Amino acid sequence: MKIMTKHFLGLAIVAALSPALVSTSYAQLYFEIEKAPEQAPKIAIIPFSNDQSIYPVVENDLNRSGRFSSASKNLPATASLNNINAEAWKAAGVPYVVLGEVKANPDGSQAVHYQLYDVEKQKFLLNELLTVPASRLRSAAHMISDAIYQALTGIQGDFSGRIAYVLRDPNTPAQRYTLQIADTDGEQPRTVLSSRDPILSPAWTPDAKKIAYVSFETKRPAIYLQDLSTGQREVLAKFVGLNGAPSFSPDGQSMLFTASMHGNPEVYQMDLSSRQVKRMTNDSAIDTEARYAPDGKSFIFTSDRGGSAQIYRYTLSDGTVKRLTFRGAFNARGTLSADGKYVALVHRPSGSNYKVAIQEISTGITNILTPTSLDESPSFSPNGQMVVYATREGNRGLLAIMSTDGRFRMNLPSEKGEVREPAWAPK
Repeated sequence: MKIMTKHFLGLAIVAALSPALVSTSYAQLYFEIEKAPEQAPKIAIIPFSNDQSIYPVVENDLNRSGRFSSASKNLPATASLNNINAEAWKAAGVPYVVLGEVKANPDGSQAVHYQLYDVEKQKFLLNELLTVPASRLRSAAHMISDAIYQALTGIQGDFSGRIAYVLRDPNTPAQRYTLQIADTDGEQPRTVLSSRDPILSPAWTPDAKKIAYVSFETKRPAIYLQDLSTGQREVLAKFVGLNGAPSFSPDGQSMLFTASMHGNPEVYQMDLSSRQVKRMTNDSAIDTEARYAPDGKSFIFTSDRGGSAQIYRYTLSDGTVKRLTFRGAFNARGTLSADGKYVALVHRPSGSNYKVAIQEISTGITNILTPTSLDESPSFSPNGQMVVYATREGNRGLLAIMSTDGRFRMNLPSEKGEVREPAWAPK
């Protein structure tokens, strides 16, 4: 039939055996900068006194934002806390300097004092002290990056966030598929679930404490919800036929999902307290991949009711449906930015090229974002400045993160297999 149909229905015939829960194995992601920002303001991150672990994390975070370029090597000027030679840094052409120190507290925690200095204004924009456990210095570094980014751009940083993704490793049959969570730079990965059988469509709850996903462990697709702190999980949807594409409402009270319990794949809504299910769409076409709007008043979904896969909006108050995408023969897997103004989607401009594009909803203007041709599963960062997506380069299946202005892109491949199905955690 259509590409979307073949892909979706193909999931139902995948053989399923048995999962192994809470594996200790993991696959490290590592990042490769594919496109660096051009003419971005320079920022120098000086190694912190008594610590060599924080400054490279901050440097990498700010570099991959696409808003700054590192100027921390081969510079003629130095700096220490409360001691900055502004004229020397000005002569070096560096407008911002980050510096700090780390000291151990008597209780074993670490005191991290950092400063952000504006060379032109000759004043500190940030002068803060963090107290963290010794095991969380990397997390402290991401928090510092968030604060610097917000101080210089006015936009909340997302470096301390997390990304869920599915790893497929054909060399380990008992753990062929793993659902993992890692920092946004690919570090500190953690395995949530390991299985012989496919894991699909990870979706975070609004508080980021639980994650839903589709598992084939019972020989047919079912939606599970797993608590990330305890590992405890429950089945949310195991109706006859297909169960897939979960999405949680902003208040966490309901879930949209796709099911074919009545024969045709349609969008359903589940009240999570009562488990009552309501059918939302009713069309002879395939309706799937529903995602709530940030205000909870509508959702977008993919349907081929117009003859090809396109994105539609369903308004919850009156049940009206409006088509949103018109450019291109294929638009699917839509996800909305946190402000509800943009939708990132998989767009086929021609032939067999599938790219990530961003459409402004109010104007319909669509911009193709990615340079690769086999892209899928876009997910906005909470601040809307970055998009993570799955792609292929040569024989590698990997994740990529790209700034929405196109100035920066980095790949996140795995050493153990292919990574797919990314989902950026809510803030």
